[in-house]
Amino acid sequence: MNSFYIITNQEKDPGFAVTEQIREYLTSRGKTCTVQGETPADDAPHGYRYTDAGRLPGDVDCVLVLGGDGTLLQASRDLVSTGLPLLGINLGTLGYLAEIDRGSLTGALDRLVSGQFDIEERMMLRGVASDAGARTMNDVALNDIVIARSGALGVIDLKLYVDGSFLCAYRADGIIVSTPTGSTGYSLSAGGPVVSPSASLILLTPLAPHTLNSRPLILPDDVEVTVEIAGGEAAVTFDGDTGMPVGPGSRIRIRRSAQRTRLIKVNNTSFVELLRSKMN
Repeated sequence: MNSFYIITNQEKDPGFAVTEQIREYLTSRGKTCTVQGETPADDAPHGYRYTDAGRLPGDVDCVLVLGGDGTLLQASRDLVSTGLPLLGINLGTLGYLAEIDRGSLTGALDRLVSGQFDIEERMMLRGVASDAGARTMNDVALNDIVIARSGALGVIDLKLYVDGSFLCAYRADGIIVSTPTGSTGYSLSAGGPVVSPSASLILLTPLAPHTLNSRPLILPDDVEVTVEIAGGEAAVTFDGDTGMPVGPGSRIRIRRSAQRTRLIKVNNTSFVELLRSKMN
């Protein structure tokens, strides 16, 4: 790899101190390194949240993402069409995706420029939400797509279909539809199972269900899950970022995306070791 692009969460790296350290390291070894400019405002009508894929130099081999898991999630969605591999550098607290931290930065960069790394391909979800007013939203998620109650306190009634066949109904605060990568995120907090990120499965985890027999479900990755809002007001969100309100009659169709996120791994740490380390 000879050409690198750096995306920095400026709140996590004020003054670009770590960013400049990385750029100096790479350029001193004869590599090309471009740092992303100003971050667009949250309401910028560009179709991306953090990074404009169209502004990346055409010869970029690798994208370095400085911040935390949230920054890496946004970058993965913004750049999914490019197919570029991403290396996450964690400047926050707990990080499953961005597993390189400040203390291991130099060693990680040494292995990166010398070609001592692997590339993992992570499954993503694509969801299409439509409401009774004919509004639609089509987006991808690396972690999860969440349908949860909104507005005044109360529950929502959900009906679940798999490949068009009725599966079950929930009266709950909502439901999380996640990838194996997302199994260590919101789904884990809601009582869902931990799944190896190398798997290709769809996880369904209800949020505070008002029944005694509701359990998380694991489905094969080749099915389409449809969540119908049968009652109550809710919102659907993609990786905790983009979303739209949905109400009775709305449907959210979710399936495995044809696009995948490619993550660079420079450590030989197994998923079990990483899980033990992060969860103490």
